Amino acid sequence: MSDVLTQPLQFTDPRDLADLRTFATRARSIDDGAIRLQASGPVLAAYVCVLRPRLLGESTPTILGLRTMALAQPAETDVTVPLSAVLDRLARAGENDVELPLPPMTATESWAGVGAPRTGWVQVGTLQDAALRQAAEAGITEVAAILPDKPGALIVNNARATVWGRDLPGSGGLPAGAAFAALTLGFLSDGEQQLYRAGRWFRLSGSRGHVLARTGSGL
Repeated sequence: MSDVLTQPLQFTDPRDLADLRTFATRARSIDDGAIRLQASGPVLAAYVCVLRPRLLGESTPTILGLRTMALAQPAETDVTVPLSAVLDRLARAGENDVELPLPPMTATESWAGVGAPRTGWVQVGTLQDAALRQAAEAGITEVAAILPDKPGALIVNNARATVWGRDLPGSGGLPAGAAFAALTLGFLSDGEQQLYRAGRWFRLSGSRGHVLARTGSGL
């Protein structure tokens, strides 16, 4: 980690801070790692990592969650900071607060340097929330069944790679891990998600957020 100095982020509505706290809390329950906060003008994009390869040559896809929210004051920043530090600041925010002081340190995460494309997305279909929820719950059950009582890191990674790296039926190649991300980050309701593709990247987009999935091994 290294020090970083930047101005606090100013949001338009206290509910945005509450939404960010929920998003970061869900992300931390999956991986107590980091969050990338990328502000460009009046919009903040917050990225978290749900799945990623951790061992050389493993086939776990890179799966990121993304929420965007409006800023009251335009900002230009791109920092990756510990989830725990952001949640600590959000926990101290008052009911009507609209300011987020950024933590005074950054975290080094390999996934944060893997930028999904901003343009070039082509819609390739839609996926029902109910089908994604069913796929995610089935995958969670399958991973749990594979793992012994006290699994080592290699066994855990192999199980995740096997289950979450396979394609979702009828998705054109979207990894099943995208359904897991959409469920655990709270992006599913009773509607549908728009499915886009740009090269090796897929994007599931709905009213509650976006899931970005990069196919192929490695970061």
